[in-house]
Amino acid sequence: MNTETLITFAVALVLIPAAVIPYVRHIRAQERKARKRFEEAKIAGLQAAVSMHPHINATACIGCGGCTDVCPEGDVLGVIDGKAVLLHGSKCVGHGLCAEACPVGAIVMMMAAPGRSADLPILDENFETTVKNLFVVGELGGMGLIKNAITQGKKVVEHIATRPRAANGLYDVIVVGAGPAGLSAGLAAKAGRLKYAVLEQGDAGGTILQYPRRKIVMTSPVELPLWGKVKLTEASKETLLDLWKQVLVRTQLKVNTNEKVLDIIDAGGHFIVKTAAGEYPARHVVLALGRRGTPRKLGVPGEDLGKVTYRLIDAETYKDCDVLVVGGGDSAVEAAVGLALHGTNRVTLSYRKSEFTRLKERNARRLDEFRKRNAVNVLLGSNVKEIGEKEVRIETSDGMGTLPNDYVFIFAGGEMPFEFLKKAGIRFQEQVVA
Repeated sequence: MNTETLITFAVALVLIPAAVIPYVRHIRAQERKARKRFEEAKIAGLQAAVSMHPHINATACIGCGGCTDVCPEGDVLGVIDGKAVLLHGSKCVGHGLCAEACPVGAIVMMMAAPGRSADLPILDENFETTVKNLFVVGELGGMGLIKNAITQGKKVVEHIATRPRAANGLYDVIVVGAGPAGLSAGLAAKAGRLKYAVLEQGDAGGTILQYPRRKIVMTSPVELPLWGKVKLTEASKETLLDLWKQVLVRTQLKVNTNEKVLDIIDAGGHFIVKTAAGEYPARHVVLALGRRGTPRKLGVPGEDLGKVTYRLIDAETYKDCDVLVVGGGDSAVEAAVGLALHGTNRVTLSYRKSEFTRLKERNARRLDEFRKRNAVNVLLGSNVKEIGEKEVRIETSDGMGTLPNDYVFIFAGGEMPFEFLKKAGIRFQEQVVA
């Protein structure tokens, strides 16, 4: 071996470890972080998916980490033992970028298993259900992403506009729900000069009012009828609600708020949409409802504030906050534990009964552990009386008290929309969304 070869070999012995060792250390650090997040999500009950999420074929996965790099939510996926793993399933809203980025096709997007999430309604390419002229768009159809919901609402009404206009006093289209999909559908109807009505059981904004994140992610801009491009790629819930208010003012879109749809009756050639306020005869109906259904509210002053929500997904975004969780079931306890997990929040759990009677054993055990560490303050036999901007008033056996507060999470149950759809004749099936 000549001198030149020896020098080359020696240089290689120095340079290769210098390049490889930091890379290996980085990969191991990322894996340790992924394992920690995975365990924390399991403890807080947030690991399993509740709606659309990536399904990973572990046999095909090569562990390149491309899926984790493109995820806008940040930590839905991680790489453990050389394979991609679903870390924080409940945080996923179905962006699908991970599936697009996978170089070996090891990821498909699918809905959560039955029991976590109801089956999807059967829809054709125009979002029409098995009931002719009855459509489903947005979250209820499996597309919870705001951009997709807006696009679907616009597309379905543009399709309806290609059909003959309604006559004999019928509405061309009734839109049920005023979330992103419903508002987009209503705007498309107005832009197309259709006779329409948008019915919302609460306030305009729909499921965004119940949105469980402080931060809302949109992967790219989206076109909103009569408004133009919505360029917010990352925004708070409050920012997005302000945008909807501006859209309603500028476009003069009429939304019948606080008007809950009670029934949809097939009247032979058209529908009768019944609400508490009256009846709407319509040729077409677009259901733009949320999958989470109608949450049961406390009915107290201040519950309409933006800081109040009915589900928790991303506990890690809440830091150094005074948080109140209301409820006595597993969801409430898992939320309280998740919010208290890192020790930066001051968490209070309020339950109206004198004891917890329906908790899973593991949740009862975890709550007991957190109570003993003073990580969660539990107020049994308590009732929230008022929610203010910076505090809440709670009545306990000791009388009325006030707690400092930044956020309120309410887990009081609710009414899911699937029975309503089945009553209307819509058929369901499990679907895998590629």
